[in-house]
Amino acid sequence: MALESHIAELRDRHRSLEREIQNEILHPSSDNLRIAQLKKHKLRLKEEIERLEGKKSAA
Repeated sequence: MALESHIAELRDRHRSLEREIQNEILHPSSDNLRIAQLKKHKLRLKEEIERLEGKKSAA
């Protein structure tokens, strides 16, 4: 059960980053470097979620 709650927490953080990225993009003076960093972090979260889901399926 701990693995499922960890995956859920990662998904929440992933959604939060998506909202933050969208807010940055909509801002008139958006920082492209910040947006790129947020996108990389979001991708790392997605990869971690997929890895953990694979581990859960294998168990």
